Amino acid sequence: DGIQLIEDIVGIYNAQGYLTEVLAASIRTPMHIVRCAQAGADVCTCPLTSILGLLKHPLTDLGLAQFLKDAATMK
Repeated sequence: DGIQLIEDIVGIYNAQGYLTEVLAASIRTPMHIVRCAQAGADVCTCPLTSILGLLKHPLTDLGLAQFLKDAATMK
């Protein structure tokens, strides 16, 4: 499991006090970006589509629509 490997590497470096950055390579999905960040990766290489995918979530769209509707009633 690549995510577990990242977590293990980060744990070892932290335990030994090494000052380094962990790079997660060839990440393909927005969820993998999130999981790598949670595991402690400092940097990841991934396609732009995966990064842009982090900006899209159905609940974000619904929340934004409701916020704009509520804001319009306050004017």
